[in-house]
Amino acid sequence: MSGRLKRCFSLDDFEVAARPMLPRMIHGFIAGGAETEAGLRDNRAAFQDYAFVPRVLLDVKSRTQRTSLFGRDYAAPFGIAPVGAAALCGYRADIALARAAAAAGLPMVLSASSLVALEEVRREGPTAWYQLYVPGDAARIETVIDRALAAGYDTIVVTADVPVSANRENNLRNGFRLPIVATPRVVGDCALHPAWLFGTLIRTLLRHGMPHFENMDAVRGPPIFSRNQLRNVDGRDELCWDHIALIRRRWPGKLVVKGILARDDARIAREAGADGIILSNHGGRQLDGAIAPLRVLPEIVADSAGMPVMLDGGLRRGTDILKALALGARFVFIGRPMLFAAALAGEAGVAHAIALLMSEIDRDLALLGLKGIAQLGPDRLRRLGGPSRV
Repeated sequence: MSGRLKRCFSLDDFEVAARPMLPRMIHGFIAGGAETEAGLRDNRAAFQDYAFVPRVLLDVKSRTQRTSLFGRDYAAPFGIAPVGAAALCGYRADIALARAAAAAGLPMVLSASSLVALEEVRREGPTAWYQLYVPGDAARIETVIDRALAAGYDTIVVTADVPVSANRENNLRNGFRLPIVATPRVVGDCALHPAWLFGTLIRTLLRHGMPHFENMDAVRGPPIFSRNQLRNVDGRDELCWDHIALIRRRWPGKLVVKGILARDDARIAREAGADGIILSNHGGRQLDGAIAPLRVLPEIVADSAGMPVMLDGGLRRGTDILKALALGARFVFIGRPMLFAAALAGEAGVAHAIALLMSEIDRDLALLGLKGIAQLGPDRLRRLGGPSRV
């Protein structure tokens, strides 16, 4: 293990260790949220509203955190959330994330706005899912679905909460935008961070050429410096439930809808044929002040009729994961810390982050007096003070 990883004892440590290596614009792109970042902060705060009620003097020697989802057995109840342009943050980061997840027996969701072809990611990480970012255009939807199916993906995640691009003021202040504009400020920022400049950007250019948006459509998209990238986001405000029905008819695998926070939308997703949903406010990166997924989790689970309800946003500890599971989540996804781990040390960094989290879950199960995830329930939690914010 590298010296940098030896100083990482929790998921938060990866950001601390990676930050000096990254240009300010890259760090801000990963860590920041929309506008005032109220949603970003509340994603974390929501977990502090609950405390555990542990049981003692129970035999917890033979513990397991293995979890079944969509008929597949996973080594733990968490996966890696999709993060766009990950390979701009760390060298071939999508590959690092996919390999580490597969080696650990976990799913990783590949962003459609990634810079590595979805076919290559699936070959390197056979547990990967594919995130679909699509406009309300049936022809484009059908062709990219066919591409994902041909690549061997068995689960598609339709991101539903991006009808328009968010107002991420932190990106503007830091000089970050897509397509990238090489202003003097951006060039200077990169030059002051040689580890990233040579280890990620120049290494990528020398070995793989100019990065492109690879997976928005059935064919390769524009390079990261091209203003044609705007085509990829045009028309998302036309995407509607009729398109989910179209995807359901075209896609034979598991279908997940991500970005749901309202009970009515969860019901509509189920009726439209979704196999599961992910409660998400996009990590606080879309609508500022959108409610934290954990706050609406219990009511949506109560109305889910058995459909798996998953969650992302704000999870940083094994205790966070167990709180979400106790409130009814079947699975959770973690994004930012895993990307910081990939930026810091590639596949080894992600593997270390996964191992830390699995170790925390194992320890926390024992301290709660539990042998497995299936024993978790709301009886192991207490809401701390005040009325529900849901």
